[in-house]
Amino acid sequence: MAVASCCRHVAVRDVPPDRRRGGELRVLLGPRTVGSTSGFMGVATLLPGEKIAEHYHPYSEEFLYVATGSIVVDCDDVPVAVAAGEGLYIPIGARHRLRNTAGEPASVVFHLGPLAPRPELGHVDTENAEDTGKAVDTGNAGEARGSGDARQAVTVTADQARSEPQLPDQVSTGQVGSERADGDPVASA
Repeated sequence: MAVASCCRHVAVRDVPPDRRRGGELRVLLGPRTVGSTSGFMGVATLLPGEKIAEHYHPYSEEFLYVATGSIVVDCDDVPVAVAAGEGLYIPIGARHRLRNTAGEPASVVFHLGPLAPRPELGHVDTENAEDTGKAVDTGNAGEARGSGDARQAVTVTADQARSEPQLPDQVSTGQVGSERADGDPVASA
C-alpha cells in the first residue's frame, strides 16, 4: 500500500527565474510553492561579474550557503568572501549585496525567516540592479541613508518585527517590494 507524503518537492527547473535584481533567483520553497508559513528558501545563480543589488530585510534573517563557486557579500559595506562549502548569516536590517568576482559561476542557497507580515514589506532595495553603485531615489528614506547606513531609515529588532504590523513611515517611502507577479516572495539573496 502506497502512503502519501505530506512533504513537498520542487525542482529548480520548475521555477521561473527572477532577474530583476541581478543574477538569477528562484524561490523553491515558499508560501506560494509549498504553503510555508515561517520562511522561504531558494537558489541564486551568479555568473562571473554578476551582482544582486544591495537591499535589506526589515523582518527576516537571511542564511546563505555557497554550493559552488565563490562570492563576495558586501554586508553593511564590509566585503565578506564566502567560498563553496561555507555559510553566512545576515541579521535583520543589514544591507547586503552579493557579487561574483570569481571566474566561474556561483550557486548560492538562501533561506529567509521569519516572513514579513505582508510579502511586499519583506525586501527593501537600496540601489538599482542596473547600476549597483547608485542608490535608489527613495525620498525621505534616501535622506536618512545619506551617511551610507540604510538602517538609519528604520531600526527593526526581531521582537519588534514580530509585534509591529507595519514598517515606520521612512521605509514606506523607499522602494519596497518582495512579491513576484505570481505572489511568491522575491528571491532575496
